[in-house]
Amino acid sequence: MTYKETLAWMFSQLPMYQQKGISALNAKMDNIIHFSNYLDNPEKKFKSIHVAGTNGKGSSSHMLASILQEAGYKVGLYTSPHLKDFRERIKINGKVVSKKFVKDFVEGHRTFLEARNLSFFEMTVGMAFTYFVDKDVDIAIIEVGLGGRLDSTNIIVPEVSLITNIGLDHTHILGDTLEKIALEKAGIIKKSVPVVISEKQPETEAIFSLIAHQLNASIVFADDMDIPDYGTDVLGDYQKRNMRGVVASIGQLKGFKISDKNIADGLKNIVKNTGLMGRWQILDSTPMTVCDTAHNKEGLQWVIKQISRQKYNKLHLVLGFVNDKDVKGVLPLFPKEATFYFVKPNIPRGMQVEELKELAQSQGILGDTYTSVKKGLKAAKSKAKKKDLIFIGGSTFVVAEVV
Repeated sequence: MTYKETLAWMFSQLPMYQQKGISALNAKMDNIIHFSNYLDNPEKKFKSIHVAGTNGKGSSSHMLASILQEAGYKVGLYTSPHLKDFRERIKINGKVVSKKFVKDFVEGHRTFLEARNLSFFEMTVGMAFTYFVDKDVDIAIIEVGLGGRLDSTNIIVPEVSLITNIGLDHTHILGDTLEKIALEKAGIIKKSVPVVISEKQPETEAIFSLIAHQLNASIVFADDMDIPDYGTDVLGDYQKRNMRGVVASIGQLKGFKISDKNIADGLKNIVKNTGLMGRWQILDSTPMTVCDTAHNKEGLQWVIKQISRQKYNKLHLVLGFVNDKDVKGVLPLFPKEATFYFVKPNIPRGMQVEELKELAQSQGILGDTYTSVKKGLKAAKSKAKKKDLIFIGGSTFVVAEVV
């Protein structure tokens, strides 16, 4: 198979949560354990940092990778989902995995993959871990896909575990309270492995402390630490929360030489070092056009606060969502005086624009519908004046179509 054919097979033959939703999930660890054993347990052959959380885990993972790169280490980075190219999920020092490796890996293990009916995510985790071993990384930053306890990445025993924050997302899978979701995220805490909590929350603090105590894992709440604001090239004031957890995690990492300058330079060169996209990313300056992948209530609250700090005459919002999000709950967060452009991301889970329009109208929000993200953005650009602000978001998949 060619690389293009390999990707087509991966996407069509195996379920993938980001496309299909809950039907793609395999809520147990059996498959990934079998696959890991078959691959000779690559997760045991490199050091790692494990990152979970409702919001900020992707940004935090890239921050950690950038800092370690600045310190001179060869750093693997596994994240999900991708925005434009599948290979964004697997990087070393900011460079994506080669097409040849992806193609050869699938061809070499296709019989096993088909026989075991592995999920898309399980297969990709095995691919990433094998790549990091093959390339002899010094350390890899591993982002949890969903939850933590039953996530395929949770076969690793990291040097440090980082949990960014807890919010009400994927409630149909992880639970309908912050406490229940925290229990799932806390599943990445390992025996005697230090854990850092980026954001102290009253509902979850005791849960994390109890589980860490049971596992003899030292626990650090970044909010309790005196951490300087180093500044970062990833825009958005909400990144300060992520930065605190990241710096605290670096402080818990043993056996690596990382200076304050490495931390400062790493945080100022995240995009350059890792290729991070979609976090308060400025796409144009006239009019100011910004996108962000925030897609749940907590994340969008941060983004809307950021919007409120901008100077503009009129606000244009190009918004699209997926079906399994609490869209009715997040729409009231947006300022009603904005001009709304409702769009559908080009995936099966994408919410139909007529349904989105009806939900918005029930909240007193009026807007026009467009059959694609690009058409909605084109309309916004045609109506916006030079001193207006255009924001594109609501879903990772909306942002993926414009970056």
